[in-house]
Amino acid sequence: MTATTLLAERQTLRLCTAGSVDDGKSTFVGRLLHDTKSVLADQLASVERTSADRGFEGLDLSLLVDGLRAEREQGITIDVAYRYFATDKRTFILADTPGHVQYTRNTVTGMSTSQVVVLLVDARHGVVEQTVRHLNVAALLGVKTVILAVNKIDLVDYSEDTFAAIRADFERKAAELGIADPHVVPISALKGDNVVERSANMDWYTGPTVLELLEEIPVHSGRALDLDFRFPIQYVLREHASDYRAYAGRVEAGRIAVGDAVTAGGRATTVTHIDTADGEVETAEAGESVALRLADDIDLTRGDLIAGGAVPEPVREFAATVVGLTEKDVAPGQAVKLRIGTALVRARVASVDRLVDIDSPSGDVEGPASFGLNDIAHVTVQTADDVVAEDYAARGAVGNFLLIDQASGNTLAAGLVGTRLR
Repeated sequence: MTATTLLAERQTLRLCTAGSVDDGKSTFVGRLLHDTKSVLADQLASVERTSADRGFEGLDLSLLVDGLRAEREQGITIDVAYRYFATDKRTFILADTPGHVQYTRNTVTGMSTSQVVVLLVDARHGVVEQTVRHLNVAALLGVKTVILAVNKIDLVDYSEDTFAAIRADFERKAAELGIADPHVVPISALKGDNVVERSANMDWYTGPTVLELLEEIPVHSGRALDLDFRFPIQYVLREHASDYRAYAGRVEAGRIAVGDAVTAGGRATTVTHIDTADGEVETAEAGESVALRLADDIDLTRGDLIAGGAVPEPVREFAATVVGLTEKDVAPGQAVKLRIGTALVRARVASVDRLVDIDSPSGDVEGPASFGLNDIAHVTVQTADDVVAEDYAARGAVGNFLLIDQASGNTLAAGLVGTRLR
């Protein structure tokens, strides 16, 4: 098997880092990039120069991630930074999210497409409020695998007792929230202990490094391929001369094959052809853009859904959890536009039922006057037309939506259908 073939067959894992300010997320990501040899020579040279200018002893690996000028000046990460790296076993897409409470929306963005969350804590402080906040967001988004990286373990003299106490605290909270696959690893991102290379300073720890865990976690767990077939129509393709009609879009969930039974526009039919830019194919699966031809002439338009398996009933009201994305507050009764799948319909926020305080088990605000930037709220949405609103699943393959300001067109909130944090 050639090197090119091996590269093509490597699976891709999407992951996200999170944690409190100064827990070392950027240094951790920099260590991953550096120790997996995913840094170009000119990048490394630039980091060496900047580190020396700052009087930093050795390499300040956080500079490999904190590319924004404001981040460099303040020494913090304020946006989601996406990085790509690879090993012999698989490739990775990593989202490094900010640690500040006021950037909860950015954390939600990073976690929403990730299968694994690497959550960092400072070994000197252990599990803190922001750790719990990020665990709650991971649970809200249905993330099953969370790796707690107990960072700066060198600053507590590589203490096994300190690590054991933090692990017990984390595992208890993870169990309460339903995190099905928790892992805990003692690391020093600065010195390189247990990030990529095994540490020589902790003979009491015999588990895997963070990278070894990332290489072993099954990529297909919880993927959209495991769901029933869902195909929101983006365009209707017609060619009157040949009587050609097909429905173009992307397969958001499941698989489809020529001859499969589907439901479209409330009617049962079958798929007769699957067209691509390179010609006809027999099958298609989640993530692929195709055009479907059906056995029956059905009046379908952009925003309609072609579905297989258990077909959801169209609704005009649904419950959801939303995250505020702008400083403009959203109040009960407010008219909005709803973008769900490829459909764009008029809607209103019928009620704001609860404002979620994920820092405490009992601090929620019932029936708030509104929700705003970075708030997480339970709401009820009503629509002017029928929409297919399935419960959120498989990293947003179905059940995710946007609320849009009717006047400005700005996105007010991102939402998850049917999801309730507590």
